[in-house]
Amino acid sequence: MNVYPKKYGLKLKHEFRIAREKEIICNNLFIKITVDGLTGYGEAAPTKYYNEDIETIYKHAESISEIGEPDFENPYPFLEGLKEIYPNFPSLRAALEMAVFDIIGKWKKKPVHELFGLNPSHTPVTSFTIGIDKPDIIKMKLKEAEEYPILKIKMGSEYDYGIIKILKNIRDKKIRIDANEGWSREEAVKKMESLIEIGVEFVEQPLKKEDIEGIKWLKDRVDLKIFSDENVKILQDINNIKDIYDGINIKLMKCGGLSEAVKMINTAKSYNLEVMLGCMIESSAAITAAAHISPVVDFADLDGNLLISNDPFTGVSVKDGKLILPEKSGLGVEENIKNFSF
Repeated sequence: MNVYPKKYGLKLKHEFRIAREKEIICNNLFIKITVDGLTGYGEAAPTKYYNEDIETIYKHAESISEIGEPDFENPYPFLEGLKEIYPNFPSLRAALEMAVFDIIGKWKKKPVHELFGLNPSHTPVTSFTIGIDKPDIIKMKLKEAEEYPILKIKMGSEYDYGIIKILKNIRDKKIRIDANEGWSREEAVKKMESLIEIGVEFVEQPLKKEDIEGIKWLKDRVDLKIFSDENVKILQDINNIKDIYDGINIKLMKCGGLSEAVKMINTAKSYNLEVMLGCMIESSAAITAAAHISPVVDFADLDGNLLISNDPFTGVSVKDGKLILPEKSGLGVEENIKNFSF
């Protein structure tokens, strides 16, 4: 097995701000694996919030070829082994899993969704994310997002009430809010009451992840669904919040890959939790991988590739917001040679 890692900066169309940070370029790690004449692609989007950085995972990626090769008929022992070798690098494991499933799909001449027994026609409509900004810039971003029927609006700043005022005028779109731990309890009550008035579907992570009691407190006061993101990283975390939140946001970069994400989806549903499949700032490589398992989730927020101007891959497409999977074997992604080449 030959492994080729490559660092690449994804350029955002707009500065992307959430409650705790802002970015204009995201440095991701791309991986190409070749085995027996087959090529697989993967992508890691490391984030400091989860204690990963690009240089560290790049260093580890350079030695991956020394750990052996997956069995195409049963890759799961190999994938489980990655957890032991790279326990603290979930985005790196996610990239490796993508590449492995890409190769297996090509070997079996099947798209990845078929490997998981999923129907590509059941993919959901993705939301389109609008980062925190001044109200006049938000208006401009809303015009640019006109083609998308679902909007995910980031909040958790001094602009919140100005943004809420703008959202009151939106009648033709579903709206979801993500505060990224940006509110206090009292602040959350006031803002969520205003959001109920304008028909928001749900609010994601309104309070600090440590404030579990605060979520219970909120739910006693405000009748609006609350989803967890930062509170749920891996499978074991679901048990801690299953009776507190209404739903969870699963991301490949948090949990470590497609196989773990599928386990999390099944577990969450067994607890009657709604499931959203989300992303970091990612290219079409990682977004396409996640989209292959999206037919079994309730909501999708798979728009990282739509927020960048130099996508190094082509893959999943979007029509009227709906995710359209490639029909090719494996992930169905290809290098966009205008921007990128290994």
